[in-house]
Amino acid sequence: MSRPYLRIDIVSDIVCPWCAIGYLRLQQAIQTSPHQFDINIVWHPFELNPHMVEAGENLQEHITGKYRISTEQSEGNRQHLKSLGQDLGFDFNFTDDMRIYNTRRAHILMHWAEPTGKQTDLQLRLFNGYFTEGKCLSHDSILLDAAEAVGLDREAAAAALDDPAMARQTMAREEQLVLQGIQGVPLFMFNHDYAISGAQETEVFLQQLEQIATAGSYL
Repeated sequence: MSRPYLRIDIVSDIVCPWCAIGYLRLQQAIQTSPHQFDINIVWHPFELNPHMVEAGENLQEHITGKYRISTEQSEGNRQHLKSLGQDLGFDFNFTDDMRIYNTRRAHILMHWAEPTGKQTDLQLRLFNGYFTEGKCLSHDSILLDAAEAVGLDREAAAAALDDPAMARQTMAREEQLVLQGIQGVPLFMFNHDYAISGAQETEVFLQQLEQIATAGSYL
């Protein structure tokens, strides 16, 4: 007997730590849920800093300025994220010289990767590249290394990054999401019927899977 199909759409930004945590909690729920689905995850673009300069900004200075918090509060937030990441098997390696970048090029690559079946692998590789290894995701060479690392064709990925049509499609998708009222990430949508906003606890995702299974609201 085939398993019911479940599509999960995730709106996120690669430099959003809560997007990484939210996804890992979702995966934890999927792995522990008694309900088995044939799951297709599709990632959608959202730029937290669409007007960021190419060189980026110091992450801590950016966070303290944007959210009007102290350096001490920022450091406390970092330690909290590191602890949450460790519980989920993910390493947030924050440093004083860590920078935050515009992620438009990364989203173009992610959009191109959607039909390859490697989109989630690429997203996780980019999360790891940025948060664990401190890599600059606005550099094409870094993005192409990530694509190649998950088994995607480097030349095809490079062509996608240079394709104006691919860029237009990516930005059109992002603009459509903003017009729909999405103002923050992460956002998880289940078969277009249910939505969870934010990096909720694993139990919240488990309850959502239970609700879908009980209601039979899968495709």
